[in-house]
Parts: sequence; C-alpha cells; structure tokens
Amino acid sequence: MGVVTIGTMLGTYLIAYFFVDQPEIVALIVIIATGIIFIVGHFIISGFVYLAEANRMKSEFVSITSHQLRTPLSAVKWSLNLLMDERWQKLDQKQKEYFEIMKTSNNRMIRLVNDLLDVSRIEQGRLDMRPGKFSLDDMIRDLIAEITPIARDGGVSLGFEVEGGVPEGWADAERVRLALQNLVDNAVKYSNDGGAVKIKLGRFGNFLKCEVHDNGVGIPEHQKADVFQKFFRSDNVRKYQTEGTGLGLFIAKGIVDALGGKIGFSSKENQGSDFWFTIPIAK
Repeated sequence: MGVVTIGTMLGTYLIAYFFVDQPEIVALIVIIATGIIFIVGHFIISGFVYLAEANRMKSEFVSITSHQLRTPLSAVKWSLNLLMDERWQKLDQKQKEYFEIMKTSNNRMIRLVNDLLDVSRIEQGRLDMRPGKFSLDDMIRDLIAEITPIARDGGVSLGFEVEGGVPEGWADAERVRLALQNLVDNAVKYSNDGGAVKIKLGRFGNFLKCEVHDNGVGIPEHQKADVFQKFFRSDNVRKYQTEGTGLGLFIAKGIVDALGGKIGFSSKENQGSDFWFTIPIAK
C-alpha cells in the first residue's frame, strides 16, 4: 500500500509539472489518483480484517473443541486405570498388553489436546501465568529422573551440569517445566542410539539460562527460520521419527516469551542441536 501511494504521488507530481498551465487536468488526475488509492486501500484493509476474523474464529473453534475433547478423554483414562488395577481383577498377559496400548494412545490424545489448548491461548494472548519462586535446579533433576528410563531404552544418556550455585527463578513453574520437557523430549527423541543429551544451568545476568545439547540429527540450514513455527518438523526429522505434531517448540517459545525471557538455538545437520532459554531470577 505504501508503494502504491508513493508511486501515485510521484506520478501526480510529474504530470502536474508538465501540465502546469492546465490546472483542470491536474485536478482531474489528483481526483482519479485519490479514488484509486481509496479503492485499493479499502480492499487491502477488508482483506486483513477478514483474515483476522477468520484466525480468531479458528482459534476459538480449536479452544472449544479441545475443551470438549478433554472431558471424555480424561474419563477414559480413569476407567482404564480402574480396569488395570489388579486389586479388582486378575489380568492375563494379553489383556495387559491391550490395556497398555489403549492407555498409551489415550495419553497421546490427551497431550495433543493440551497442546492445542496451549496453542490457542498463545495465539489469543491469554496464556495464564502464575509466577512464583521455584528451583529450576530441582526441576531439572526431577525431569531427568522421570525421562531417564525412556532415554535408556533408546540408548541415549542424560547428563546435567550446574555452573556454580544458582538462585531461584521467578516464573510459572508448571509452564517452565512444560517448555523444558518439550526441549528435552525432542533432544532424546531425535538422538541416535548411543547419543548423549546434556543439560546445563547457569546464571546469565539477571536471568537463569538453561541449555539442552544433543548430538542427534540436527536441523537443515534452509529450515532453521521455521523452527518455532506451528506444526514445523524438519525434513530429516520426518524421515527419522514419524510421530510428532510439531507444536512443542512453538509452545516452548510462547511460554518463554510470556515470562519475559528469551529462547534460541544453534544446530548443524547430522551433528546435533543446542537449544537454550532464559527466565528471570527471583528478587
């Protein structure tokens, strides 16, 4: 729109310069140019308004649908837990396997619904935060203990390094854990058998800085600009790991941004990635 306006102004000026002795022609051209700018501007603004409204309706639809899905999925989860409780009935090996498959699929659906809800909240700028003091050091150690069995099954080792004593962080601990878990899950998931994932924690000015390093598949150079976009999964990752929604990094960035921190990465294809984020230190 700016280019059109500038071009019209320059054109009008040149015409007025050559037809200075015929003011009625200049006036007519100015009127026509003004009409063109008005019409073009109207269509452009209408297009933006339509896109904004469509995006708002889409976000509301995702939010409402996700809320409606979460209730029956939670009911299925508790029912499965009850059915798998052998205090009430004995299960043979085949029954246990079927129930485990159902439980895994149900949990995957619950995670997807929760991710869609978070995406909707981030897009609408209403990601609720309840900041408070917490120990990021303890959180990382708890997360490592939780993920270690999964990493070990994939032949991946987990390490943790703290650079001196670190103070408490000031943020929504639950949200920070989700962002951290997304980064660590990706590092473990996309590491080759025999790979290593290392988490570092240290102070960075008035912030805590957490780094998650892996020596996995990495990210192709031509796709780095899209890493934090919704549903993004690099070409080499899709070949290596078929499952995944591509929402984890988008959600992690939305959380860190909302907390007043920063998030970034460096990566080389087939050599690994180093993702990091910062959160404020508690005062």
